[in-house]
Amino acid sequence: MSENPIDSASDSPYDNPYQKEALRKHGMGWIKNLSYLMDEQFRLPGTRFRFGVDPLLNLIPVVGDMSGFLVSGGLLLAMAKKGASNRLVVLMCINIFLDATIGAIPILGQIFDFFYKSNTRNLRLMSEYYLEGKHQGSGKNVLLLVGIILLILFILLIYVLWQVGAWLFGLF
Repeated sequence: MSENPIDSASDSPYDNPYQKEALRKHGMGWIKNLSYLMDEQFRLPGTRFRFGVDPLLNLIPVVGDMSGFLVSGGLLLAMAKKGASNRLVVLMCINIFLDATIGAIPILGQIFDFFYKSNTRNLRLMSEYYLEGKHQGSGKNVLLLVGIILLILFILLIYVLWQVGAWLFGLF
């Protein structure tokens, strides 16, 4: 009876030795480290709850949302360059889109950012790709498409944040 490497240890791509080795073997160690910093670096004392720099940055209006989005977009492009399939890239874009759009909503977005960890989710998708052979195919042909999608999402995020900022300043 063969054991599934994904289920054999922790569900986290940071703790599972099979996932860590698969990511390291494919030259994604730095991506894993940056993703960990953004989503899992700190632990709430006395609990198992982890959070990273991303939700802390998002406490800074506009700048925090933009910086988190840019880092996530850069990680996505790096993962796509490592051979992610079209389907996998779309799933990763959806994770980033949800994180950026809901995270931009005042108060609710800040709470959401502490729980929805798009970089960790994307890293888990990549490790499943390497370990289980899911989502086979090259993502190199969609790098331009991903760049355009990220640019559109970035412009949309700027517009939404501008409107929210104008509304907030209009209250005073």
